[in-house]
Amino acid sequence: MQKKLLFLMPYFGKWPEWFPLYLESCRWNPTIDWLFFTDCPVPENAPTNVKFISMSFPDYQQLVSERLGISFQPEAAYKICDLKPAFGFIHQEYLKGYDYFGFSDIDIIYGNLRAFYTNEVLRYNTLSTHADRVSGHLFLFKNDEQWINVFRKIPNWQELMTQPSNLCLDEGWLTKILLGSRRIPPAIRQVWGIFDSDKRNHLFQERFSTVLAPLPWKDGRDNYPNKWFWYQGKLTIESGEEMMYLHFMNWKSNQYLRKHYGERAAWELLPQIIDPNLTDFSQGFCISHLGFTPFNSKNSCLISA
Repeated sequence: MQKKLLFLMPYFGKWPEWFPLYLESCRWNPTIDWLFFTDCPVPENAPTNVKFISMSFPDYQQLVSERLGISFQPEAAYKICDLKPAFGFIHQEYLKGYDYFGFSDIDIIYGNLRAFYTNEVLRYNTLSTHADRVSGHLFLFKNDEQWINVFRKIPNWQELMTQPSNLCLDEGWLTKILLGSRRIPPAIRQVWGIFDSDKRNHLFQERFSTVLAPLPWKDGRDNYPNKWFWYQGKLTIESGEEMMYLHFMNWKSNQYLRKHYGERAAWELLPQIIDPNLTDFSQGFCISHLGFTPFNSKNSCLISA
């Protein structure tokens, strides 16, 4: 029997241009659920496995403040990232019936997640798609009290979550709690896990899905694929290899882009991110530094003149 998975998704502001394509990639993962808390309009024809709870950002701040017993009044919605270790506690009433809960971002196109979230891996307490840290854009916890309350292990968590700016508690402190230090080489961490059952029960496995990341590609070179292809729930690269998901953060924004790639992210230079000829998602699409475009059977991206 498949384990039931739920991603908790607070999001406030405005849906990005690519959100319909994001939802399409959710649609083709029908056995996985997403639950949004948002002040954005509920999209028409949203997949049945993506639910929306409408609320204002002030109302969400009040909810967090009451659940955590803090004064949550951030300067921007981005501060919600610091709440990710506490999502399970904040939204505990929605976890009933699920084996795992987690968090994700929306600058992502999902492939066939069940090809990677197999029964074999869904026995660990936590699952990260980075080898050396919590992947803040896609992460799972086992649904039990230990992981619902794991945020309480963060020293001074009340004070840190109350501060107005984002402190990266998800990829910072949560990583320290689960792994110790990012500086510990994977080989040593593996040996450590032999003697520490808690460390042994976390799966931190690099999925190479964030383009232009500081981490080298699988071949050890700084050479991430520049064209990714999505078709009816399956995500591949030019070699034909199937990938778990694409995190295109460094194409859409220069916030974490290394300077040798330039001062501007590729999509910041485009007049539009989605090619106007891309209207039928069922025919698939290409994602590249040129945005979202149609593609042909030979895995060539088709760009409008």
